[in-house]
Amino acid sequence: MDRSKSVPDSPARRRVTVTDIAAGCGVSRSTVSLVLRGSPLVNADTRARVQAEIERRGYVYHRGAASLRRRTSNAVALVVNDLSNPFFAEFAGGVDAALAEAGYVLLLGSTGESPERQQAVLASLIEHDPAAVILSPAEHSDPARLRRLLAARMPVLVFNRALDGAGDDWDFLALDNRRGARLATEHLLQQGHRAIAFFGGHRDSSSCTERRAGYRDALDAAGIAPDPAWLVECAPTRLEAARQAGALFARDPAPTAAVCYNDAVALGLASGLAALGRRAGADFALTGFDDIPEASVSTPPLTTVAVAPRERGMQAARLLLARLGGDTQTPRRTVAPARLVVRASSLVPHAPNPPGDPA
Repeated sequence: MDRSKSVPDSPARRRVTVTDIAAGCGVSRSTVSLVLRGSPLVNADTRARVQAEIERRGYVYHRGAASLRRRTSNAVALVVNDLSNPFFAEFAGGVDAALAEAGYVLLLGSTGESPERQQAVLASLIEHDPAAVILSPAEHSDPARLRRLLAARMPVLVFNRALDGAGDDWDFLALDNRRGARLATEHLLQQGHRAIAFFGGHRDSSSCTERRAGYRDALDAAGIAPDPAWLVECAPTRLEAARQAGALFARDPAPTAAVCYNDAVALGLASGLAALGRRAGADFALTGFDDIPEASVSTPPLTTVAVAPRERGMQAARLLLARLGGDTQTPRRTVAPARLVVRASSLVPHAPNPPGDPA
């Protein structure tokens, strides 16, 4: 055998391409690309035929190279202020589900309510060149710093907490915080309560400001001036709420009910009340906000303002996907609905003037 002659590569050793897959199953290159990206736009029979050809030929999809060719990314970054809050776990699950349907993957970061950590997390995620960003801002975020970091690099959607003076070209998905808190307060008023606290959150957070406004709206309509002692601030976590429960009873007369900033706060307050010898749903009425999964199975089940966190995550992702698909409308402010779900924690009737007491 003459070994001086070169031996050409066999067809089996040649790299399989998208064109090969398309030719092998009688579809277009774009259809194969849609299947590779997991797009729901391809019908089930065609998808199965393409996937069978991919497996038969041993084709491997190089996402990095595909992104370079398209000069786009298949990733979307989500940065939340408190991943330990079950609300944001549900929200992130919704974002991920909607992105997966469209062939995108999720890059997730959490700031722990630290603006400095937020800048670092965003800077790190930007290094991975995401196609877009969903941001639930940390408390005390500096809008100007965020604008300098994100600028016009990619579409940005801000969730729940407003960034005044920045993000004029960013979409904003808000919860109906004011109406939701008003519904919760009106419900407690209907139970006969007049000394109603607003418990948890920090007043300089835009979402807390809006929820406090809804609480005041309901009290004003009932002719009640809230006592400043009824406004109890704490970090919006279960642990801090449990620690601060005693603040409700520092003065007489003490509140008989509380509108809580969120469900984590309400569940923490219920634990704190138990440590003080009181029982939510028996001698103290309380409501939450969010309707996390635990709310319906807590003891007692929690009355709350339902805002469907998983659906909100899917909504946020789809708003951004529309931008990535070429939507050039002016930035939109979308307000998600809120509804009151009544459970046992608030069903504590209270008579403001029991028989025999002076009016």
